[in-house]
Amino acid sequence: EDSDISDSETKEYEEKIYEEMKNGKHMVRVSDEAFSCPFCSKKRKRDFQYKDLLQHASAIGTQGSQKRSSLEKASHLALLKYLQNEIAADNGAPKPSLETDALADQDREEMFVWPWIGIIVNIPTEFKDGRFVGNSGSKLRDQLASKGFNPIRVRPLWNYQGHSGTATVEFRKDWSGFGNAMAFEKEYEANHHGKKDWIAKDEKKSDLYAWAARADDYNSNSIIGEHLRKIGDLRTVSDIMEEESRKTNQLVGNLTNVIEAKKMCIQEMENKFQETETSLSELVSEKDKLHQAYNEEMKRIEASARDHFKKIFSDHEKMKFQLEAQKKDLELRGQELQKREAHNEIEKKRLSEDLEQNAVENCSLQAAAEEERKANETAMSLAEKHKKEQEVLHTKIIDLEKKLDAKQALELELAQLRGKAEVMKHMEDGGNVEVLKQVDELQKQLREKEQDLEIADASYQDLVVHDFKKNTELQEARKELVAKYVTANSHIGRKKMGDLDYKPFHESMKRKYSGAEAEEKATELHKLWEEYLRDPGWHPFNVVLVDGKEQRVFKEGDEKLRELRDHYDEDIYTAVVTCLREINENNASGGYVVSVLWNDRENREASLSEGIEVLVNHWKELKQQK
Repeated sequence: EDSDISDSETKEYEEKIYEEMKNGKHMVRVSDEAFSCPFCSKKRKRDFQYKDLLQHASAIGTQGSQKRSSLEKASHLALLKYLQNEIAADNGAPKPSLETDALADQDREEMFVWPWIGIIVNIPTEFKDGRFVGNSGSKLRDQLASKGFNPIRVRPLWNYQGHSGTATVEFRKDWSGFGNAMAFEKEYEANHHGKKDWIAKDEKKSDLYAWAARADDYNSNSIIGEHLRKIGDLRTVSDIMEEESRKTNQLVGNLTNVIEAKKMCIQEMENKFQETETSLSELVSEKDKLHQAYNEEMKRIEASARDHFKKIFSDHEKMKFQLEAQKKDLELRGQELQKREAHNEIEKKRLSEDLEQNAVENCSLQAAAEEERKANETAMSLAEKHKKEQEVLHTKIIDLEKKLDAKQALELELAQLRGKAEVMKHMEDGGNVEVLKQVDELQKQLREKEQDLEIADASYQDLVVHDFKKNTELQEARKELVAKYVTANSHIGRKKMGDLDYKPFHESMKRKYSGAEAEEKATELHKLWEEYLRDPGWHPFNVVLVDGKEQRVFKEGDEKLRELRDHYDEDIYTAVVTCLREINENNASGGYVVSVLWNDRENREASLSEGIEVLVNHWKELKQQK
C-alpha cells in the first residue's frame, strides 16, 4: 500500500504535518530542556534533548531502509523542519556567526545593562479617556520577532499620565541574546534611527528609534533609567565571560564529584545484586518446597471434600425433618398474628389520642405566637411614646426659653431697683422725710423682686435638669434605634459616617492594572488612606469665621491632599475629602466610624421622629398582612 503513494503526495503530507505542528496539534516540547517524538509508538517514546531529537528525526527521515514507510519518513522530515525553523531559536541552538560577530565588534570593557535590554522611543500615542495610550508590548514584540531579533518580552513604560511613548525590549540572558540585541541596535542605526539620531536636534523625529541599553541610559533620571535600575544592573562583557568561565569550572568540579559518587553507588549496587542473586536462589529452593507442600495439601483437601459431600447428604435428611417442624411452627405464628391484629386496633386508638395531644400543643404554639405579636405591639407603643416625649420635650424647651426671658427681665428690673435704691441712699443725707419713705419702699420692692428671682432661678434649674435627663433619654433612644434599625424598601436607612468608600479606588486601579494586580493595588492604597484618616496628628483644616461662627475648611496647601489629587483620579480625591468631612462633622475627636440614620431621598441625616415614623408605618403594614 505504501508503494502506491507518489512523491508529490508524500511532499503534501510532509507540509500538512509541519502546519499541524505549528498549530500545536502535535506536542514536541515537554519542558525547557526535554523534547519528544510525537510519531513514534508509546512503547518506544522517550524524552530527547534538542540535538538528540534533531539527529533522530534526520536519521529516520533520510534513511533508505524499507522498514520505514513513506508516511513515517515524511512525518519525521516535517519534524526535522519544525525543529530547525521553529524551535532552534527558542532552544538556544548555536549561532556561531551572530555571537562571534557581536563580540568581535564590541569593546569588552563597555558597560551594558544586564540582562540584555533594548530601548524603543518615539512610540506613537494618543490621548483617550483622560490618559495616553499606545501600542501594546505584544504587538511590538511580534514586529521585532518578524525581523529575527527574537525578543522575550517588550514592556511599554507607563506613568501617571498613561503610556510614556517608550518601551524596553528584553532579550535572552545568554550570548545569543547579546547577539540579537546588537543586531537590533545595528538595524536601527543603519536606518538612521539609532541613539545618536534620536539625540540629534537637527530634524523632526518620526517612526521608532531604538538602541541597546548602556550605562548612560541606566544612570539617567528619566522613566527609562528608573525602570532599568529596577530590573537589571551594569556589567561589562569581560565580567560576564569571566563569570561564565567560573561557573563552567565549578560545574565541571561538581560533575566530577557526581561521577565519583555514581561510581561508588554502582559498586554498592553490584554488591546488592550479588546478595539479591543469592537470596533469589534460596527463594527458588523455597518455592520448590512450597510446591510439594501444595500438592500434598490438595490431596488432603480432595479427601476432605468427599467426606464433606457425605456429610451434606446426611444434613439434607436432617433439614427435611426440620422443615416439617418449621411448617408446624408457622401455623402457630399465624394464630399469633391474628392475636396481634387485635392488638393493632388498640395501638391505632392510642395513635389517635397522640394526634389530639399534638393539636393541643399546636394551640399552645399559636398562643406563644400571639404573645410575640403583643410584644411587638408593645415595642411600637414605646416608639410612639418616645415620639410623644420628644414633642413634650420640645414644648418644655420653648417654655424654658420663655422663663429664661422672664428671668432676664426680672434681673434687669432688679438691677434698676438697686440703682434707684443707691440713689435714694445718697439723698438720705439731706434728711428729707419723703425721700426716706421712698427709700424704704424701694428696699421693700427690692427684697420682693429678689425673692421672685430666687424662685424663678430654682424653677429654671429644675427645668434644666429635667431637660438634660430627657435629652439623655432621647439620645439613648436614638442610639438604640440606629443599632436595631432594619427596614427594607424605605428611604430612611443607616449610613456609616467616616467610612472610606472602596469603589473609587478599585475603579481607578482597574484602568491602570489588570486582574489580581488591580485588586491588590486598590486594597493597598485604600488601607493607606484609612490609616491617614485615623491619624490624630493629621489635621488638614483651618478654622475661619463665617457670619460670626467658627467653621472648618480644608487647607489648600495640605501636602497629602495635594499629592493625592496630583497622582490619582478625582474620584479618589472626592471620596477621601467626603470621608474627612463626615468624620469632622460627626466624630472629630475620636476619628472612628459612627452609624447614623440617613435620609437617602434628601441625602441628609434623618431625625429620630422620621425613623420612628417609618418604623410605625412598617409595623402597621405587618399588622394588616396578618
